[in-house]
Amino acid sequence: MYLEYFNFAEFPFVLTPNTYYFCNLPSYQEALNVLLVSLRSGEGFIKIVGEVGSGKTMLCRELLDHLDTEYVTAYIANPALDCPGLYKALAKELGVPVGRNVDQYSLLNVINEKLLALHSAGKKVVIIIDEAQVLPDQALEGLRLLSNLETASAKLLQIVLFGQTELNARLQQPNLRQLRQRIAFSYQLRALNRSESEAYVNYRLAKAGNKYPSLFSNKSFDLLFKNSRGVPRLINILCHKALMAAFGRGKAKVDGKAMRMAIQDTESVAGFLRNNYLIKIFGLILFLILAVNMFFVMRPYL
Repeated sequence: MYLEYFNFAEFPFVLTPNTYYFCNLPSYQEALNVLLVSLRSGEGFIKIVGEVGSGKTMLCRELLDHLDTEYVTAYIANPALDCPGLYKALAKELGVPVGRNVDQYSLLNVINEKLLALHSAGKKVVIIIDEAQVLPDQALEGLRLLSNLETASAKLLQIVLFGQTELNARLQQPNLRQLRQRIAFSYQLRALNRSESEAYVNYRLAKAGNKYPSLFSNKSFDLLFKNSRGVPRLINILCHKALMAAFGRGKAKVDGKAMRMAIQDTESVAGFLRNNYLIKIFGLILFLILAVNMFFVMRPYL
């Protein structure tokens, strides 16, 4: 495709979360600081939420890269599990063999024994759950029970929940109030602003090998920000398609037309663009109706 054309070493806007492309923008750095500081404190749940495509999984993997050998991590990426299933997944991550038909009580005991052994070895255990908003209530309650595992002076594990903003609403349920009270630290990722979106794009271009300044025009950046709303996943999709469009048209840079082509080809933003046009048209019609009515009201006085 356009790799050789733009002299890239690799595609700069792939959707797979690769920490090589982690861009240390303020929102991500603040969230990472919250995570690292709270993990050092050694207590409670930690919650990171953000909209779809806001970079939660990338941040999750960046956190894993930051944790040294003092930490033992259990990363659960697909948590649509009941409580026994969640405990089995955790046991597997911690290297604990369990039988197929083991009951929940026995699971909790073998996990506790493993945690005590790791604690005696000077290790800190961190459970990281991605897409936590899909956890059933039973599994969320199971996590709370896990957090009860402790010695006389320290918790045996910490739990980090990464989830979409629906997780906040889930935790407001009365039956989950005990878990909600145990969340010691939380942070909500925000969308990128205009300057951050441009910095994000240029950073990924440079990491992919771009050596040319201003590969994207100002107009293309304006259109990109307006239609991606600063969501990193949408930025990646639109930039990839815009580079394809520029390549297909034989252009040396991504201009406004290439970005418009990318927007029109992307269902998740094309609808947003159409809705914006409809709103503007509706507003214009409403203004004309009001102007005509005002003319007839004021006509006798003219």
